[in-house]
Amino acid sequence: MKLVRIGICVAMAFAVLLHGAVEGWSESIFEIGAAVLLLVWAFHIFREPDLTLRWSPLNWPLLGLLLWGLVQLLAGWTAYPYLTRVELLRWTAYFIYFFLAAQVFREKRDIKMLVWFLILLGFFIGLFGIVQHFTFNGKLYWIRKITGGGIPFGPFVNRNHFAGFMELTVPLGLGLLATKGVRKELVPLTALFTVVQIGALVLSGSRGGIVGFVFGLGVLAVVLWIRRTAAAQFGAAAMILLAALTLVAWLGIGEVAERFAKVGPGEVSLMRRGVMLNGSWHIFLDHPWTGTGAGTLIDVYPRYEGLYDGKVIEHAHDDYVEMLADMGLPGGLLAAAFLILLFRGAFQEVRKNQSALSAGVHAGAIAACGSLLLHSFVDFNLHIPSNAALFLLLGYLATSEAMPSIEMRRVKRYTVPIVDTVVSARP
Repeated sequence: MKLVRIGICVAMAFAVLLHGAVEGWSESIFEIGAAVLLLVWAFHIFREPDLTLRWSPLNWPLLGLLLWGLVQLLAGWTAYPYLTRVELLRWTAYFIYFFLAAQVFREKRDIKMLVWFLILLGFFIGLFGIVQHFTFNGKLYWIRKITGGGIPFGPFVNRNHFAGFMELTVPLGLGLLATKGVRKELVPLTALFTVVQIGALVLSGSRGGIVGFVFGLGVLAVVLWIRRTAAAQFGAAAMILLAALTLVAWLGIGEVAERFAKVGPGEVSLMRRGVMLNGSWHIFLDHPWTGTGAGTLIDVYPRYEGLYDGKVIEHAHDDYVEMLADMGLPGGLLAAAFLILLFRGAFQEVRKNQSALSAGVHAGAIAACGSLLLHSFVDFNLHIPSNAALFLLLGYLATSEAMPSIEMRRVKRYTVPIVDTVVSARP
């Protein structure tokens, strides 16, 4: 299973580094990688039939969305069958990565490895984003011209999607620091990694990303309050935030403040967002039961355009309304079921007695999911393959089984033989 674990990490890094895997060729490689890893896992199962299958409750709504999209395709309820097929292939890849993560990241050492991989990935991407920001020459990676427009930051063409990625990685470091889930000698290093990521997120100037991150901090605070985390640990997390804000102030707070004051060139204005939201909502109202087909908004929206400006609208800048427009009420209910199962499962695990590492992982993961879900009201991060797949990966971590502390494992190890001895001594 080690090969599958490495493959999932490589696929996540590949998708992020290649602009979120939004181009046809990179997305195809991302999807082929999912199929190859599934075959490798199946081969392991064939060789070791004693391996147990771990089934997450989140699988049901995900499979429901895939099945409903297939029904749309077969019943002819999609406005553009090709786009629906492409979207279903993408969703299938997401599901495979999510399913495989539940199978291969079970043990404490494996989950720890995954969390540190994500923290390190977030750190290097954040550092790259900061460096590129101050040395930007108008090209991605300083060599590739941007032909389709956009406001790039780091490897992403859109700064909002860079912020979406950071929203998913920053809370992991904060969660571990707040619960003392890292060894003392690693605290300064973890703090450094986290500060750089927060600084990059704020410096990106994504308003939705910054607001979503603040909301994620609120979710993290609620989780820590549920676990009755000590005030000193709250203070440690607050110091990290203060250091990050100091970094941003040193790098240049004026540009960030200006982003909140006015809309820059190339950005979508609030009025334009409102028009897109209204048009997408009317698509849903006209197709409430069947939707127009998964991934078809780009084809259907022009008929509902209320402010034509010559630009192609690919997404509604609101993942929830776009889900309703594409998938109708059945898709909306399945998406709602996923969110209910996600937060219910996460908070059930949070309340359990577990190790500091496990508590930090659960707290950080659910805070990360909360951040991106709020951001999704004003953007389309869940339609960016790298961010959507990473969101599901964090969803698995948030709902994964709590890992017991060393003391709890010792109790289980020594209690059972004593009970057996007593029982066997009876006449």
